[in-house]
Amino acid sequence: MNTGGRLIAGSHNRNEFVLINADEASRIKSVKELSGQICQICGDEVEIADGELFVACNECAFPVCRPCYEYERREGNQACPQCKTRYKRIKGSPRVEGDEEEDDTDDLDNEFDYEPSESQHFTEKMFSSRLNYGRGSHPNASGVPTEVESSPLTSQIPLLTYGQEDAEISPDQHALIVPPATVHAYRVHPMPYSDSSNPLQPRPMAPEKDITHYGYGSVAWKDKMEKWRKKQNEKLQVVKHQGASDGGDFGGDELDDTDLPMMDEGRQPLSRKLPIPSSRINPYRLIIVLRLVILGLFFHYRILHPVNDAYGLWLTSVICEIWFAVSWILDQFPKWHPILRETYLDRLSLRYEREGKPSELAPIDVFVSTVDPMKEPPLITANTVLSILAVDYPVDKVACYVSDDGAAMLTFEALSETSEFAKKWVPFCKRFNIEPRAPEWYFSQKIDYLKNKVHPDFVRERRAMKREYEEFKVRINALVAMAQKVPEEGWTMQDGTPWPGNNVRDHPGMIQVFLGHSGVCDDDGNELPRLVYVSREKRPGFEHHKKAGAMNALIRVSAVISNAPYLLNVDCDHYINNSKALREAMCFMMDPTSGKKVCYVQFPQRFDGIDRHDRYSNRNVVFFDINMKGLDGLQGPIYVGTGCVFRRQALYGRDAPAKKKPPSKTCNCWPKWCCLCCGGRKNKKAKTKKEKSKKTKNRETSKQIHALENIEEGVSEVSNEKSSEITQIKLEKKFGQSPVFVASTILEDGGVPPDASPASLLKEAIQVISCGYEDKTEWGKEVGWIYGSVTEDILTGFKMHCHGWRSVYCIPKRPAFKGSAPINLSDRLHQVLRWALGSVEIFLSRHCPIWYGYGGGLKWLERFSYINSVVYPWTSIPLIVYCTLPAICLLTGKFIVPEVRTSMLFFL
Repeated sequence: MNTGGRLIAGSHNRNEFVLINADEASRIKSVKELSGQICQICGDEVEIADGELFVACNECAFPVCRPCYEYERREGNQACPQCKTRYKRIKGSPRVEGDEEEDDTDDLDNEFDYEPSESQHFTEKMFSSRLNYGRGSHPNASGVPTEVESSPLTSQIPLLTYGQEDAEISPDQHALIVPPATVHAYRVHPMPYSDSSNPLQPRPMAPEKDITHYGYGSVAWKDKMEKWRKKQNEKLQVVKHQGASDGGDFGGDELDDTDLPMMDEGRQPLSRKLPIPSSRINPYRLIIVLRLVILGLFFHYRILHPVNDAYGLWLTSVICEIWFAVSWILDQFPKWHPILRETYLDRLSLRYEREGKPSELAPIDVFVSTVDPMKEPPLITANTVLSILAVDYPVDKVACYVSDDGAAMLTFEALSETSEFAKKWVPFCKRFNIEPRAPEWYFSQKIDYLKNKVHPDFVRERRAMKREYEEFKVRINALVAMAQKVPEEGWTMQDGTPWPGNNVRDHPGMIQVFLGHSGVCDDDGNELPRLVYVSREKRPGFEHHKKAGAMNALIRVSAVISNAPYLLNVDCDHYINNSKALREAMCFMMDPTSGKKVCYVQFPQRFDGIDRHDRYSNRNVVFFDINMKGLDGLQGPIYVGTGCVFRRQALYGRDAPAKKKPPSKTCNCWPKWCCLCCGGRKNKKAKTKKEKSKKTKNRETSKQIHALENIEEGVSEVSNEKSSEITQIKLEKKFGQSPVFVASTILEDGGVPPDASPASLLKEAIQVISCGYEDKTEWGKEVGWIYGSVTEDILTGFKMHCHGWRSVYCIPKRPAFKGSAPINLSDRLHQVLRWALGSVEIFLSRHCPIWYGYGGGLKWLERFSYINSVVYPWTSIPLIVYCTLPAICLLTGKFIVPEVRTSMLFFL
């Protein structure tokens, strides 16, 4: 189905599928009308091939989709379920047994169909349960078949207005809402995991046989290994000594020039730790030790010298003082080993961006969250989106998802205007390499913009771009001014159709792809990153979990549409200040040595608009520049809610990869019996006896093993079917009932099937953002952003660290992200109150770090830091009590410290 770049809205629970911005002739009455037939086996729509409906049986035309047809031919009885006539081979389908006599169909391209690898085979099976495959043509909204393109959503961007129709907007872009449609969501029978086209199954290795029996360790194998080692040594010698010029002869093994940087810089680590010099950190450690000694002496005196006349006041003061001491210790010990980190962007380019080859950098999905456009100005959100679209990263590797949790038409139209302005702004940023790439802050810089700019066209184009941005601001501000007064009947589209999100608490899910599909390029003709508008479904009676629920909905939508292995989370008011921020994070994530255990890379928060005295303490220097560096030396910094690059698999609740055990040490001394590490002669004799007994047992059981091998071969097919079915059921219980999303969770490197039909992807995208999708699943408990606190960021990072992951704190020279700080006392107090309330919620929940996560991968000092983060609000209670004690002492005439004896005055 070709959506034409229009807004898709719908509700999976109510079987609604809405296409907005279609003319009257393009109305979709139901999903069934798209193809005309529904598969009677799986309930999916039957595809259109070459302008005609796919027909599996020519005798009775029983409606069956192509995946079910191929499954019945490969694994079933190869006959039509209705008339029992044997299925004939259709062009595009692989041959099966019994097709040799059919000579009327020649299809050399699909004559043989080799199955892919195990993981890919299992993933494609799960996708095929809901997706329609094929490269034929699909009908568009008007029923006219059009050729399906590579991207799910194609066509121009709709521009919506509140008033009269614009003459420049074509009629096919006018807004229109369509009646609900029927969506079938039956489960397909599980497809067995077997390879019918390849009868040769891998043979298991018998433990009693020598390894050379299978070819390993043979003479030929050893010769190949020696040649490979010799070749590698020659290359290393060339790089080390640099004794040969480019294009030299190396005895038949010629070394290409492109291999030299890979052997030298390209194979070096992408980052390194920079410990704080001991001359700077040791004095601080010494002060901590001295304070601990003083605290010990203080409490020794206080506890052993009670005040009997005011025992209650004395006991209260001692309890408060102990609380203050413990809180101070929890705050100091995580700072014991701070570190700094340094990245090497040139090595990242050498390793993953070679000349003449496509970039191998991992794709990244960027999440921008917004709720109320009146509190979060659309112009600020637009600047954040523009800085993301213009980031210094491969265009096809970036996708920006904007979550509008308020379903505001103002945000939707602001994004529509932003997508149009991005066609001019993105090429300007990349042509002249400007910083920052948010236009509001770039044009407001009080610096000489002509410095180091020698391009003759720069001044002229900069002035023209500034005029374009001023016009863009006028259009955005006009939308904001118009949205101040909401009509009584709610917002309407151009043709009078109501906006689906008029009721903020009761509206369907909405998705629209603004940029990133074919046919939409910038003014220079280059491709633009993908920009997707998402507003999840909301209904009364469902718990939506605020920001955490919106972020989890973005995870699922992005997995269906782009499925990048890494995610970047930013607030709508935090723009990218350093265009190489994504590359900085990839230096840690894609490092082949230490990157696999990194769950997220946290950047510090920096703010604009802070006054010189910082009266509201927005910089948080102690937290971002001291505490976080100390945590980085332990297990990693705390997740602070924005400016963080995640590994998608870590958000899915997976455990960190286990460390490899070091190889056992072998004794190389002679004679063996005299070596102490071998344990002497007695141990050696005992070992030989054990080995002999093991050999006899192996001989006795070898016959049983050989007898079981034949049985295992017969049972392997059945076990594979059951295991795949059980695995799919477990994954659905964990991730939900969307086979497309569940299959995407298995792909560690990301990506979606290239032949997936757009209609199926859109239906799955609407399903995964439905309000009841997370029911009876592990979302918010073990998967995604964790529910149960308004400070979901601390809870989410804590769960990842409990699974054994570590995080990284990255501080580039140029701040990666900058945001808008609170400008008045009320906003700052509201922010601090929200943090304190979230910490109290975590303290009272089952995820409290005092008693949760033992036996996992959380280190003790890291646990202390999390305990301190959830305990600090409670310090206000003993602080208030301790401050009131002097007043009580003055009123009662008693004191919390015993009186000093007159004899002690001699020593003073």
